[in-house]
Amino acid sequence: MISLRAASDADVDAIRALTREAYGKWVPLIGREPLPMMADYTEAVRKHRIDLLETGGELVALIEMVPGEDHLLIENVAVSPRHQGQGIGKTLLAHAEQVAAMLGLSELRLYTNKRFAENVQLYLRYGYAIDREEPLKDGFLVHMSKRIG
Repeated sequence: MISLRAASDADVDAIRALTREAYGKWVPLIGREPLPMMADYTEAVRKHRIDLLETGGELVALIEMVPGEDHLLIENVAVSPRHQGQGIGKTLLAHAEQVAAMLGLSELRLYTNKRFAENVQLYLRYGYAIDREEPLKDGFLVHMSKRIG
């Protein structure tokens, strides 16, 4: 049974652990921890909307969203490696579209490391367009967006 619920302060450690697990595979590729592995989730839970996807009571994925004036920023999508390839990311992206629509927003935005090519391709398949690239430390961030509604 799959359920989605809003994160609370009590979930911070689980959010941190899931994010570290999900992004760990990228460390050898970029030679450092990706930004989501270093985030302050105590602060993020208070300031952002983080929705947790659980199955059978186990946290398997999350999506962190930040409403903007004219868009919804998807700050983080993390899926446990044990559950990747099952459409959970697609489910979370569709959830973000619903959240944006509820907030009266017609655009979703996100960014990812250019070296995470499979993520860039995934977002392109789900209707996101590349807006621009921005230098970041030892590489580039790819900024993407999708119009909805």
